[in-house]
This record gives sequence, C-alpha cells and structure tokens, in this order.
Amino acid sequence: MATIEDIGVSAAINILSAMIFLLAFAFLRLQPINDRVYFPKWYLKGARQSPGHGGASVRKFVNLDMRSYLKFLSWMPAALQMPEDELISHAGLDSAVYLRIYLVGLKIFVPITILAFLVLVPVNWTNETLEGMTVQHSDIDKLSISNIPYGSKRFIAHLTMAYVFTFWTCYVLLREYGIVATMRLRFLASEKRRPDQFTVLVRNIPPDPDESIGELAEHFFLVNHPDHYLTQQVVYNANKLAKLVKEKKKVQNWLDYYQLKYERNTSKRPTVKTGFLGCFGSKVDAIEHYASEIERIENEEAEERERIMKDPKLVVPAAFVSFRSRWGAAVCAQTQQTSNPTVWLTEWAPEPRDVYWDNLSIPVVHLTVRRLIIAVAFFFLNFFYIVPITFVQSMANLQGIEKAVPFLKPLIEMPTIKSFIQGFLPGIALKIFLILLPSILMFMSKVEGLTSVSSLERRSASKFYIFIFFNVFLTSIIAGSALEQLQSYLHQSANQIPRTIGVAIPMKATFFITYVMVDGWAGVAGEILRLKPLVIFHLKNFFLVKTEKDREEAMDPGSIGFDSNEPQIQLYFLLGLVYAVVTPFLLPFILIFFVLAYVVYRHQIINVYNQEYESAAAFWPSVHGRIITALIISQLLFLGLLSTKGAGQSTPVLLVLPVVTFYFHKYCKNRFEPAFVEYPLQEAMRKDTLERAREPGFDLKTYLADAYIHPVFKGDNDDEKFSMGDEGEAEQVLVATKRQSRRNTPVPSRHNGSEVPSLPEIVNDQRL
Repeated sequence: MATIEDIGVSAAINILSAMIFLLAFAFLRLQPINDRVYFPKWYLKGARQSPGHGGASVRKFVNLDMRSYLKFLSWMPAALQMPEDELISHAGLDSAVYLRIYLVGLKIFVPITILAFLVLVPVNWTNETLEGMTVQHSDIDKLSISNIPYGSKRFIAHLTMAYVFTFWTCYVLLREYGIVATMRLRFLASEKRRPDQFTVLVRNIPPDPDESIGELAEHFFLVNHPDHYLTQQVVYNANKLAKLVKEKKKVQNWLDYYQLKYERNTSKRPTVKTGFLGCFGSKVDAIEHYASEIERIENEEAEERERIMKDPKLVVPAAFVSFRSRWGAAVCAQTQQTSNPTVWLTEWAPEPRDVYWDNLSIPVVHLTVRRLIIAVAFFFLNFFYIVPITFVQSMANLQGIEKAVPFLKPLIEMPTIKSFIQGFLPGIALKIFLILLPSILMFMSKVEGLTSVSSLERRSASKFYIFIFFNVFLTSIIAGSALEQLQSYLHQSANQIPRTIGVAIPMKATFFITYVMVDGWAGVAGEILRLKPLVIFHLKNFFLVKTEKDREEAMDPGSIGFDSNEPQIQLYFLLGLVYAVVTPFLLPFILIFFVLAYVVYRHQIINVYNQEYESAAAFWPSVHGRIITALIISQLLFLGLLSTKGAGQSTPVLLVLPVVTFYFHKYCKNRFEPAFVEYPLQEAMRKDTLERAREPGFDLKTYLADAYIHPVFKGDNDDEKFSMGDEGEAEQVLVATKRQSRRNTPVPSRHNGSEVPSLPEIVNDQRL
C-alpha cells in the first residue's frame, strides 16, 4: 500500500517526466525543420508557409534567434487567447465543445475540492480509528472516511457534503447542457451550406424486378416527396476497389523511396527481395519491380471499375437522396416512409467526409446479428481482461511481488525501490495494458455496421467507458482491496469481513492517485510532444518527399480521438465524484489534470488537430449521461459504504439522491436532447428562406452532383458515370417508370382498368 513517501516519489517522477516533455516541446516547436509537425493545421488552411523558403541553409533547419528561446513558454498564454467564437470558426463546434468537457470538470471540482478540504479533511483527520484496527493503512488513509469510528455522528458531515456535491454537479450540468444546446442551434443556423443539410441516407430499399435501385429510389421519392425531391446517388460496393487504391498508394511510396535512393547514388541501382517482408526470395531491380506492381494494380483497378459499372449486384440497396430544401430533407429524415417500418429506412446523411463507406455495403438485416455477436464478444473481453487487471493489483502489492520473485526481496525492501514500485509501477502498468484497447473496441464498432466515423467513435467511446468502469474501477477496487487485506480476512470472523471491506475500499485511492499522475500528468504532457508523428514525418521527409505536395501528405495532424480520450476523461469524473466524500485527498490530483489537459488540448486543437468530421456537438448527450452515471454510482457506493460503518439509519436519506439525480437526467433528456437528435423544421424553413433571398439563382443540383460519390471515384475521368441525377436540366425532375406493378408505390390509385398510369399522371393527381 502506497504511503505519502511513495506518492511523493511517484509525483516527483511524473512531474519530472511532464517537465521534460514540455521543455522538449518548447524547444522542438521553435525549430523550422519541425514546423509542419507542430503547426500542421495552419499549413492545411494555407495560412502558413514552410520556413525553408529562402534564407541561410542553416536557418532552414535550426532557429538561431536566441530571443525566441527566452519565450519558450509563450505557447501557453497563446493557447488561451483565442476567443471561443473564433475557435469555433477555426476548428469547428466539435472541437470547441470537446474543450468544454475539461471546463465542466473544473467547474465541478474546484468548489468541491475547497469544500472537501475545509469540512471533510479535518473531520476525518481528527480521529484515531485506523490505529486500533488490523488493516494495513498509511497516513493518507487517515484523511479518508475510513478513519471515522463505527457508528459515529460525524457521518452527518459526509451526508451533508454528499447532498451539496450532488446539487452542485447537477447545477453545472444543467447550465452546460443549455449552453451547448444553444451553441449547437446557433452553429447550425449560421453554418455555411453543406451537402448533408439537404441529403438523407436511405437504406433497405426493397428490390423490384422491373427497376434498378437508382430508378426505384427516384420513382419512390418523386411520388412521395414530389415538391422537394431533387436527385439521388446510389451506393456501390467499392470496397475491393478501395483496397486496390490503398495498395497502389503504398507501392507508390516504395517506388518513390527507391527512385530517390537511386538519384542520390546513381552508381548502383537498388534491389529488393520479392519474398515475405522483403527478407526472402530472389533479388530484383527495386524500381522496375515496383513500377511493374503499380502497372498490375492499375490494370486490376480498371477491371474492377468496369465490373462495378456493369454488375447490378454491386449496387447496394441504399442511396443518398437529396432535396431542394433543408425543410424537405428534415421531413424525410425524421419520418417513417411506408407502413412497413423495415424498408425505406431514412436517416440524416453524414457529411461526406464523415461517411464510413466500407459499412454501407452491409445489408440492414445483418446488423442485428452483428451487434449481438459483438455484444457477446465485448462481454468476454471484459471478463478476460479481469486477469491482467488483477495481475496489476497483485504486482502493486509488495507481498505479491516478493511471493512471485522471492530472490528480489532484499532489493524490493530498499526504500527507493519500494517507493517506486508502490507509487509509480501500478499506474504505468495499467496504462500499458490499456494501450491496445481503443483499437480493439473501434474494430468491434466497425463490425457492428455503423455508417459514419462520428457514430463509430461515439459507439467505441461507450464501450471503452463501460470497460473502464468494470475493469479499471471496480476490478481494481475489489481485487486490490482483497489482496491488500487478505491477511486480515483470514484472521477474523466472517461477520467482520463486510466491515473490513468498507474500511479498505477508500484506501484504493492511493492506486488511483498513481494512475492519475501517470496518465493525466505525464501522459497529457507527452501528447503535446507528438514524438511518434515527429519521427514518422522526418522519416517520410527524408525517404519519400520529392515535392511540396508530398511534404504535405507526410504531415499527420491527427484528431481529437474522441473514442479514446473522452472515456479517459470520464474516468476522472468518476474518480472525483466517488472519492470526493470518501477520500478528498485525490481531488487536487484530478484538478491538476483538468487544468493541464485544457491548456494542452486547446493548443493542439488550434495548431495541430485536423478534425475528420463535424457533428455539431452531437456527442454531448453521451458526455452528460456518463457524468450522471458517475454521480449515481458515487451515491450508491457511498450508501453501501455507510452501511458497513454502522450508519444504516442514513439509508433513507441517501436513497433520495440517486432518485433525484435520475429524474434530473430525465428532465435534461426531455428538455435538451431533441436539439441533438432532430433538426427543428422551423429552423430549417428559416435558413431555407434566408438562403433563397440571398442567392435566388443558386444551382443546388450541380452543387450536390458529386458530393456523395465514393472517394475512389472522385478525380477520375469516369466521374460523370457515377454522378448524382441525370444530365438534363435541373428542373427536369420527372422520369418515366419502367414498372409493370405498383406494389412498392404507397400511393392509392384512382385509376381503373388495365392501363397502368404514367408517373407524371400520378404526381399530378397528388398535387390536385
């Protein structure tokens, strides 16, 4: 069990690591050679040029201005100076609202920390309960609720603070939900024209023997949305073609590398082995080999493109349908299209860069089975991850390490090594075990069949949060407490074990303190250094870059990483709310994380990250819900803890808190969430009216013509073969149907006789 000395050693290590990372960043960011690594967003916006243009050759690589080194910390105030409105214009609403998560943490925990240290810490410290018990403890535990005597009236202070903390947290969440909802509506109202504002994704289009998917979709929407339908783009299964394009790009990189290598040394042509990983097989000329590989891939590409154009089986029963107005798109996206709720499924189309094209080819009927399989797989992933987490807890305990490696006992007992093991090792070990988890969860989310990158990240974040709660939080508490107090459990009667657990659980705060310092202090400082992108950029710049375009492609600005970062933030909310009443000593460590993370990520969003999509803060309901979940969990755990401390009579008083919190969440959900799910028709009509007044002659059909073409088709000579709509005039909206049956047209017919009415006749009848 970590003592104050162990926590001090851990704090020293992590503060030193954070300082090294920050100082290294402050130095490296000033070097012209690293400018594209630390300011890629400005290059992508065209607002910054490479420092390598002109000047002395040395100055192209090294900053010789000594005065700039005196202001090496100037990036911190610079990161805070940009106003929020300008930040939204610069980086988007998603990025600005993401930063508000850190601000919410500060708004919640600054007052809670002050109150906890003024009220609860003195109440806990002025007791000697732990001195008379057999459980292992440290001086830190004397600041926790474990030091309160069994059945003491001092628990009234903790009960009162539980109410105060709950009401304060709910107040902050209510204000923030309202602010973010207003920001979202204002952003949507002021946002420039985008294709997704006029487009709906239609899935599970029923087959028809007489019409293709495109003809059927056009016929259906001309009949059912005659005044608003504009055009449509069917979805092709181009996954194989996308793989060929990706493979070609990879081979092209190798060809560029060997061509540059040959240009630098023309006396010898480079060679490569054709076997596994380039380590086996016969040697061949590298340039000729990769040139022939590119030619082969190009031939396969041409064949695959032709197959996509001719094979109707590669046309997915889905389409992007665009309308003449936002109002028409909103009506279609937010209503049921037929009496059969399993066909003609409509939803708002993601913005083009947000579309995850690989999953559009998955039949809707397969989605339920896929999600069931992933749910089972996720359960077993949680279950089997208990083993490494328990291992981390056992190694965090000196007795466990000495038992595993008894020959190291003399070394382990040394004060410095002992402090390092108990104060630093548990946190770093847990972080290592979690490194690959976000990638695994993202893969599972992709298998589920979600069709946008934003929805994939939100689903993956939900899985990660559930995993963190069960494995990092609960398993660490249960397994860690059991291992530390095993000797006590074995030498006491069974009816005393629950009481011992109630005392021991607050003591796991020391483990979480070490984790917060490793992940929240050193980890966040390491994020700004961008060591991996720095190394990769310079490798690409040396071996592959020939033009400015190549240099731009070598940049890796990255993005916020909502799927991995947001659940980690939620862990700090959970720890802060759970331990605010139980062990307030943890709170300052969490506050430092929120302050440091806010400054670092604000800098990264302004200068580095290039967000892949813009969802207009659609993730905020999930953020709000997880904080509410953490609050209810903290209340239930506190209720259970008091029941083991002889304060069972407080149960009715504490039961009020989760009930009130739940109904508060229901109120917020009903009041604010619709703004994040539906687009108000009033707002759509207002924006349409203003736009028509400002640009009465705007050609919307041309604007939407290639917005939802698969990326592998864009820039090709065959674009017109995949373009949306017909080549006729924009006003030509009616086409003759090839149908011999009207079974898929949900419009009652007023025509008698055997003659099948034409589509214009049907549409005209509807307008009468």
